[in-house]
Amino acid sequence: MARTVVIAEDEAIVRLDLREILEENGFEVVGETGRGDEAVALAKEHEPDLAILDIKMPGLDGLSAAREINASRRSAVLILTAFSQRNLIEEARDAGALAYLVKPFQQEELMPAIEVALGRFAEMQALEAENASLSDDKRSLEEQLETRRWVDRAKGKLMDDHQLSEADAFSFIQQSAMNRRTTMREVAKEVVDGTLAPGAA
Repeated sequence: MARTVVIAEDEAIVRLDLREILEENGFEVVGETGRGDEAVALAKEHEPDLAILDIKMPGLDGLSAAREINASRRSAVLILTAFSQRNLIEEARDAGALAYLVKPFQQEELMPAIEVALGRFAEMQALEAENASLSDDKRSLEEQLETRRWVDRAKGKLMDDHQLSEADAFSFIQQSAMNRRTTMREVAKEVVDGTLAPGAA
């Protein structure tokens, strides 16, 4: 089944380019708009796999739209920006964007950015599912953030030391946790400590 996308970009030509590239790569564009407030409405209506949001839009800027879409945890968010300033990138991440792309972008840059956003979204859902299975006292936001930090560190180590892709590194952590009937955080700590590695488990 085709993965679905909502596009929110106030430049019609960029929107058209995005639609073409996405459809060529097997995605289904279920909604498009030039306004941030309409992007939130479209995301609620269609619950797409991915929302691509431009930062500067009328109605609601991309960061505010990303926050609202991210609150429902139903769609991965990719931010498009003409600005690569560090603070904007950090703001986008805090708003729940899982990947970003600086305009003007090349076609070959778009698909990897989308895969990163979708991959990280799948990770978030897996981590949240794991947190939901823990008792209430272990489910605080601080705990979730701490788990996320450990998993990110472990992924970085696996990518550096074992040349794994980000998706494969997460898959190794997730699989190891399931096989050992433990949490992803515990597995991530072992990876960071160097006591667990692919091929050694």
